[in-house]
Amino acid sequence: MKALLALPLLLLLLPTPHCAPQAPLIRGDALEKSCLQQPLDCDDIYSQGYQTDGVYLIYPEGPSVPVPVFCDMTTEGGKWTVFQKRFNGSVSFFRGWNDYKLGFGRADGEYWLGLQNLHLLTLKQKYELRVDLEDFENNTAYAKYADFSIAPNAVSAEEDGYSLYVAGFEDGGAGDSLSYHSGQKFSTFDRDQDLFLQNCAALSSGAFWFRSCHFANLNGFYLGGPHLSYANGINWAQWKGFYYSLKRTEMKIRRA
Repeated sequence: MKALLALPLLLLLLPTPHCAPQAPLIRGDALEKSCLQQPLDCDDIYSQGYQTDGVYLIYPEGPSVPVPVFCDMTTEGGKWTVFQKRFNGSVSFFRGWNDYKLGFGRADGEYWLGLQNLHLLTLKQKYELRVDLEDFENNTAYAKYADFSIAPNAVSAEEDGYSLYVAGFEDGGAGDSLSYHSGQKFSTFDRDQDLFLQNCAALSSGAFWFRSCHFANLNGFYLGGPHLSYANGINWAQWKGFYYSLKRTEMKIRRA
């Protein structure tokens, strides 16, 4: 009986898991949250009262693995978790499989969030996708998709190739260059998973959910506008064709 009475005391004395607060220089550092309250995405960040664009920490893999991400809190009501961002060509996107799986770059600059993080997010919540585009003449356009997920039915997302699922296109002037890629596995120059005889990632100087090969190549070379080479820039074919490399792109998701 004495042992039973002592049990609650022992439980109180056991160490509790440590949850890191938001890091310095990252918005939201004033508030420490418990493990259960740590944000999964920018929707959660917004709900915690942080409604300014900037870098925050999210936890798609769990409370012990913080991931910096840029949150767009202003576009169309905000709450967007940005998973791809390019605007000046400072980061090379011509990278291999492991980099695209795990992520690269900096959340306060150009970056890719990582296929595994994307899979974990879309496994836990239902998301819509927005693709924002800008050319070197300061024209902007976007495309939206009501449904977005990565390897939604896979037992192993990596073995499935982190396949893309998009549906419910809404035109914001950019046209639909992504539906062609729905159902495709992700390909890099060192992991060819497309349907073409040659390696689309190598041919297009990028990495994407290539088919045979693409209408969208948002991870292609930063070529600074018009280019003579075919389809290897930051291309969104339905807006600017295969010979124009865009100035800025952002791929972002929000809970649907």
